[in-house]
Amino acid sequence: MSEIDRDQYLIKDEPYYRPVQNEVVMYEAAYDARMPVMLKGPTGCGKSRFVEYMAWKIGAPLITVACNEDMTASDLVGRFLLDINGTKWQDGPLTVAARIGAICYLDEVVEARQDTTVVIHPLTDHRRQLPLEKKGELVHAHPDFQIVISYNPGYQSLMKDLKQSTKQRFGALDFDYPSADIETEIVAHEGHVDKETAEKLVQVAQRSRNLKGHGLDEGMSTRLLVYAAQLIGKGIDPQSACRMALVRPLTDDPDMRDTLDAAVNTYF
Repeated sequence: MSEIDRDQYLIKDEPYYRPVQNEVVMYEAAYDARMPVMLKGPTGCGKSRFVEYMAWKIGAPLITVACNEDMTASDLVGRFLLDINGTKWQDGPLTVAARIGAICYLDEVVEARQDTTVVIHPLTDHRRQLPLEKKGELVHAHPDFQIVISYNPGYQSLMKDLKQSTKQRFGALDFDYPSADIETEIVAHEGHVDKETAEKLVQVAQRSRNLKGHGLDEGMSTRLLVYAAQLIGKGIDPQSACRMALVRPLTDDPDMRDTLDAAVNTYF
C-alpha cells in the first residue's frame, strides 16, 4: 500500500469531542499497547465521535464498518471479483486496515453474526494475523493496527450478544450520556443554539431517561438533542422541533408520546 492509500483514511480536521472522564488517557494507553478496545454504551452517547477524535489525536488512519446481520466474513476480509480480465482479489476493510496500520472500527458489532465476528480473533491476540483462506495468504498486521468495536449493552439478548471468546480479547470502556453541564455545552456547540435553549433540551432528555424500563427502551440521546437544536436554529419553534426530533423517533405509544410532549411543554 502506498502512502497515498494510507492518507485517504486520515481525519484532517479535529472532530468536536468533550472528554467526560479519563477515557482519552485510557484509550491512548491501550493504543500504545495495541490492545483491542470495546466501547460499551447507549445509542447516541458519543462512542463513534470518540473513535474519530482519538484517531485524529493519535494521527492514525480510521476505517469504519457499520455492522449488520447480513454482513459476511468476506465483507470484512475481501473476495475475488470478476472483471474484464478475469478475477481479481479485492481486500475488505479489515484487511486494508491490517495492511496499512489503521484503526478498524466495527460499529455495533453485536449486529453482525457470530460466525462473521470470529474472523477478528487471530487479529486480537498475540498472533496479530489475518488468514485470507480464499487467497492462500497470511496477512501480518501492521505494527500500528488496532481493532475497536462498539455496541449497546441495552440491546443484548441471547441471540444477539458477543461470545465470551470474543469479549475477552478486548479491554472495555463504559460510555454513558454526559453530565448535564457537559451535555449542555455539546448541544449548544453542535446544534448552534444558545446555552439556555441547550439546557432546556438536556432537561427534557433527562426526564425521558428516567422512563427507561418504564415504557421506553432508551431515553433521548445526545444525538437527538443536537438534531432538535439544529431545527430550532433553523427557525422552527422549540415545541415542534422537539416533537419531530425527540419525541416521535422515540416511541409510537400514544400515552408515552403525551408524557414526553408534556415534558417538552414544561420547558418550552
